[in-house]
Amino acid sequence: MRVLVVLVALLAATTPAPAQQGAPYEGQLLRLSELMGALHYLRGVCGGSEGGAWRERMAALIESETQDVELKEKLAGSFNRGFRTFELTYRTCNDQARRIVEAYLEEGQRIAGEIANRYSN
Repeated sequence: MRVLVVLVALLAATTPAPAQQGAPYEGQLLRLSELMGALHYLRGVCGGSEGGAWRERMAALIESETQDVELKEKLAGSFNRGFRTFELTYRTCNDQARRIVEAYLEEGQRIAGEIANRYSN
C-alpha cells in the first residue's frame, strides 16, 4: 500500500504527457484504478480500517493527471467499474472476498512499483 501512495506523489510531481500522445503507462494506471475501486468496496465490506483512503488515493491520482481530461474520465470510470463489480457480487465478507483483497493489494503494489521504477526520474 505504501508504494501506491508513493506512486501518486510521483505522478503529481511529474509533468504528464500531452493528451494526444497518451501516457505510456495508461493501461497500467487504468488497471490500478480498477483495483483501487474494488479495494475501496471490499475493504469496507470486510471491515477494513482505512475508510475512505482508497477513494482519497484515487482522487489524488486523478488530480495528478491535470492536463488530460480524457484520462481523468477513464481513471474515474475504471475505479467505478472496480467498485460496482464487487458491489453486485459481495454483500458480506467471506473467505473469497478476503483472498481477492490480498491478491489485489499484491497486484496493485506490483503495478505501482513497475510504473514508479520505469517512469519516475
